Amino acid sequence: MRLTGKGRIAGVVGWPVSHSLSPVLHGYWLESLKLDGALVPLAIRREDFARCIAALQQSGFQGVNVTVPHKEAAFALAHDCDTAAKAAQAANLLVFHSDGRIEARNTDWVGLRESVHAAMGRLDGLSVVLLGAGGAARGALLALDALGTNKVQLLNRHADKALALSRAMQPLIKSEVLGGGLDQWEKAAPTADLIVNSTSAGMRGNPPLTLDLTHLKPSAVVLDIVYNPLDTMLLREARARGHRAIDGLGMLMHQAVPSFEAFFGVRPQVSEGLRARLVEALSRD
Repeated sequence: MRLTGKGRIAGVVGWPVSHSLSPVLHGYWLESLKLDGALVPLAIRREDFARCIAALQQSGFQGVNVTVPHKEAAFALAHDCDTAAKAAQAANLLVFHSDGRIEARNTDWVGLRESVHAAMGRLDGLSVVLLGAGGAARGALLALDALGTNKVQLLNRHADKALALSRAMQPLIKSEVLGGGLDQWEKAAPTADLIVNSTSAGMRGNPPLTLDLTHLKPSAVVLDIVYNPLDTMLLREARARGHRAIDGLGMLMHQAVPSFEAFFGVRPQVSEGLRARLVEALSRD
């Protein structure tokens, strides 16, 4: 049966949350599909997360999208989780069920998979350098593996965290995962076909990610999951050097599809019209 989503409300939670485009994104689909519903931004501190989630569930919310810094905490408090959330140990979607259960899902990996596939196709036999070792990196490893990448070099400011993540994820994926510190960038970069920044460096209000891109081969592609600002310093430098650059909007749009369906009962479509609306919103920010 097709559900109308009438009167349904959901949220996006983070700290901060003012950078989130989720309200605009879901608002576009609600308007296009003529559904009566809303997704509202909610700024929640780390120490208040569990208490606020319980309050939102009791208040009749359908669920929440989860952004930094709460993705690992969201996974930890859920009663059930999907395979991707379990593998990533992180969730960007909490669905509230009528029986009181909270279900954690990870759709970030779907967003990245679809974004990369749209730009590059499959990654069979290709090598990737993945920057970061948090919840987003876990989802990224799942996405890259699903696309067939041969090897992922996981680099993080704290090498021990990258090594721990590589050991935890290796049994779950076919791709070879090698963890290390950012001091290995010069050695790793020349063999990379794709660079993925999964950190929040470069996000509005955060320091930029500074990398020496002279070590990349000309055909290397650079992807930044940050979407606010859309044109990060990393992507500007990549384009200036002639590299293909992929911004974070594709991942954002595709990861939101299953969230919208869970909240409002209808599966929406990613479109150029949606992207234009999001770009317009960013230009006003």
